[in-house]
Amino acid sequence: MTAQAAAHRQTSRIAQYWALTKPRVTQLAVFCAVIGMFLATDELPDWRVVVAGTIGIWLLAGAAFAVNCLAEREIDARMARTARRPMARGEITPTQTMIFSSIIGGAGMWILYALVNPLTMWLTFVTFVGYAVIYTMILKPATPQNIVIGGLSGAMPPALGWAAIANEVPMQAWLLVLIIFLWTPPHFWALALYRRDDYAKSGLPMLPVTHGMAFTQFHVFLYSIALAATTLLPFAVGMSGLIYLVSAIVLDAVFLWYGWRIWRNYSDLLARKAFAFSILYLALLFGALLLDHYIRI
Repeated sequence: MTAQAAAHRQTSRIAQYWALTKPRVTQLAVFCAVIGMFLATDELPDWRVVVAGTIGIWLLAGAAFAVNCLAEREIDARMARTARRPMARGEITPTQTMIFSSIIGGAGMWILYALVNPLTMWLTFVTFVGYAVIYTMILKPATPQNIVIGGLSGAMPPALGWAAIANEVPMQAWLLVLIIFLWTPPHFWALALYRRDDYAKSGLPMLPVTHGMAFTQFHVFLYSIALAATTLLPFAVGMSGLIYLVSAIVLDAVFLWYGWRIWRNYSDLLARKAFAFSILYLALLFGALLLDHYIRI
């Protein structure tokens, strides 16, 4: 093997392990955690804690996603959307995945315990167990409400970030968790709607497969209404000002428009656009909350 070929193989292996951590999903989760860090104090947070907390949360999130890839490797292999994942293609063995997850997860726990605080470490570890074990291995294959019940673990990042700075998780942090909790079903069901054939092949009891398209479409709209109402709570309790309020109203109007059209005038293209917008929606909503925190009107 030439030196160039060896270098390419090494790069490919690194890319495979990187893919196990589902980096795009991890980035959004860590972004929400960082927002929680900045909202936890009226001043700028200690940059050393921000850096350590971000790295620790990122590593544990990546470890949870690696376990998810391991547990769902046979399911992923049956779905076009996930068939190219390293575990689904057999490019990485279960033993290698467990070792990788243990190393980065253990490193994340040590960083959070030693450089942040024990509360953040334990909350992040519980979140890891909630996603990797309770959601992935128990809820997801058992009930079409898996994404609702298991959504709490995916909604925890703002609380983790808040705990990293304040060493406590007050009501304001749980409001952010509630927003993500209610955002998750319409976000994920939009994907499940236009990927319904994939999920039918997977054997997972996803809502469009078990209860039909019309039922799922209606529930996307219902959760969109609940989400829109919940996003107004930070302003109602004095946590935010007009910048956030106006931003939330505008973003909610677009989100509700997508939810209404999915219910009344569905198309796969519309569901794709709704799914893509839902990611932008959450990022902009939390970004507006952060801006409002430092520029209060």
